[in-house]
Amino acid sequence: MESVLFQKINYDKAYRENRYGAAVWILEHPESIPELLKYCFKNDEDISYKANWSLEFVCLENLELLYPHFDFFFKNLPDAYKHQSVRPLSHICEMICIRYYKKKDPLLLKTLNATHKEIMIECSFDWLITDQKIACQARAMLCLYYLGTEFDWIHEELAQILERNIPSGSAGYKSRGKKILGKIKE
Repeated sequence: MESVLFQKINYDKAYRENRYGAAVWILEHPESIPELLKYCFKNDEDISYKANWSLEFVCLENLELLYPHFDFFFKNLPDAYKHQSVRPLSHICEMICIRYYKKKDPLLLKTLNATHKEIMIECSFDWLITDQKIACQARAMLCLYYLGTEFDWIHEELAQILERNIPSGSAGYKSRGKKILGKIKE
């Protein structure tokens, strides 16, 4: 028999209200997050991207709910490969970087460790140099910009990739890439 969480996230149509409804239920039942994360990384099953869409909504509302599960999240992050999953996961990484580097959330400063950052760096570079859609690549750029404020070598590598790819990139890639290059040069 399927769990209540599985039933909530296994909707037929990917309407925003279905995704949001599942996220609201999860927010009301935060004890379901470990189970949700297991579904998030079942890469060969359609349930994975539905779970990731729900996780993205949950994190938009209450990112702190993910903190206790960072070890599992980051251990499995490199294995996600379907665009429908990578897009929300890259958004979650972007939220983490903004909250850590820009907002300096005290709890996150204690929770996000060097291993988590290394995995986020690796995944962000992978998303940037592989065939990902612009939303994922733009989020990877911002993650790498923020991570580069701590790890000097990142900005140099990021700038080289952006300078090489901006001329042939989409309008969105060019726009975000130029903004990030401007930030790096400041």
